[in-house]
Amino acid sequence: MDFQRTKGTFELAGKEFPRVTWYKQKGMRGLYICLIFVVLTSATNGYDSSMMNGLQSLDQWRNYYNHPSPSQLGLLNCIWAVGSLVALPVVPYTADMLGRRTGVMIGCSIMLGGVALQSLGFTFAMFVSARFFIGFGVAIAHGASPLLITELVHPQHRAIYTAVYNTTWYMGSFIAAWLTFGTSRIHNTWAWRAPSLVQAVPSVLQMIFIWFVPESPRWLISRGKNEKALRILANAHAAGDKMDEVVQLEYQEIRGTLKLEQELEGNSWRELWGKPGNRHRLIILISLGFFSQWSGNGLVSYYIHTVLDQIGIRDSGMQLMINGILQFTNIIVATGMCFLVDRLGRRMLFLTSTCGMFATYLVWTICSAQFQIHQSKASANAVVVMIFLYYVFYNTAWSGLLVGYSVEILPYNIRAKGMTVMFLAIDLSLFFNQYINPIALDRLGWKYYIFYDLWLLFELFVIYKFYIETRNTPLEEIAKHFDGEGAIIGGTNANDKSRQLAEEIEKAGPLPVESTADLSETAKDKGASSSLKLGV
Repeated sequence: MDFQRTKGTFELAGKEFPRVTWYKQKGMRGLYICLIFVVLTSATNGYDSSMMNGLQSLDQWRNYYNHPSPSQLGLLNCIWAVGSLVALPVVPYTADMLGRRTGVMIGCSIMLGGVALQSLGFTFAMFVSARFFIGFGVAIAHGASPLLITELVHPQHRAIYTAVYNTTWYMGSFIAAWLTFGTSRIHNTWAWRAPSLVQAVPSVLQMIFIWFVPESPRWLISRGKNEKALRILANAHAAGDKMDEVVQLEYQEIRGTLKLEQELEGNSWRELWGKPGNRHRLIILISLGFFSQWSGNGLVSYYIHTVLDQIGIRDSGMQLMINGILQFTNIIVATGMCFLVDRLGRRMLFLTSTCGMFATYLVWTICSAQFQIHQSKASANAVVVMIFLYYVFYNTAWSGLLVGYSVEILPYNIRAKGMTVMFLAIDLSLFFNQYINPIALDRLGWKYYIFYDLWLLFELFVIYKFYIETRNTPLEEIAKHFDGEGAIIGGTNANDKSRQLAEEIEKAGPLPVESTADLSETAKDKGASSSLKLGV
């Protein structure tokens, strides 16, 4: 295994710099604490999924809505995904045109409106409508939050922070599962209204703390607000020192890369498949979306009661205990693996994770078959053990790197649109999980697991063939892994082609200065540094 010990330095623009301790720098410490609340977008998603599973098991909820029919429950379970799908076309434009922070605020505002309707829920139709708006809002916030995080954090911490983002799904799920269990003892409608109201807490916290989070420097530079972007980089990464070498190199690289992208590529949807490097990225994005939900995890995530019923574990208390312990295990493993992303590498984690999932799923299939044939309690216990081992391997990579890897492999000009494609793949695969899995489990039983055994082998092939290692690479420089000599990278680490293109652009006309503040700053520092120009 290619294990890389933590070095005392990090790399940027081909240079090595001493590692920084985030809690010892005032600006970085404050930023990272506030970004914790941006991370809550994923926790909100997990809370919602677990809460809805819990509410449907409450007699108080079922009695209030006169025991909804299977078709009504089907509508209830899918309408959230419908809201998310409807929102997807506007998600990238919200993040690109209005800004990453504004995208988070808009999404949270819509979610709060949906939670209010859901908590009132006078009629079943009102409850279903609320689910649509919650799904719509989550999609917008989910499309902006990881962009804001990855574009703000220090290069040294990007991999860990973006990987942690998606693992908070389990934290939200864990809280909702046990909160719903606790409120089940309330013998009135507050048994389900209370968990619904608590769903608003993450969005309220985000709406408060987002005002203390600066806008993405990359978005600001794309809008010509260069001086503001430089000030944010300095405050976040160097305790306010604009002339810090790391800040200057970051600024050069970001501004140079974005300028080249604007001049040479644009940011239309067509860019996603317009060149070999982007087609490679597209394969990874689509596979990430589908594989994250189609690796067999959908059976336990949504139908654990059916899986356990089929191996003779039918006691609801025992099922709840197994699910609760499993969720806690998921939190520990998924969060812990985030700190190994740069040490072990993305590719190694994906391969190890998928190999482990295949091995445990194969044993899971065999033990399930043995139980059906011999009704062996040992086989049933083995299935439970395999479920836990399966999720240990799943969380080795797929929980954290689903978003962390997706967001970093995309250049700025197509980052929002590329993430939208990945989220679309997730939503489409969730439709499959919600409708096909219960029918197949009911009709085929353990034989249905064979499909996932074969599918996991296909996943392993795709990962081995297409997934590229990106560890310890600054955000703008990841392009070189996909585009080779054609990579568009600005700054001092630009390749020969980028330098030549930048020179041609300079000859065609000087770079426009977008603000008087940027002009004065450039003039003031002209003798001290050339880094406020397009550094190539």
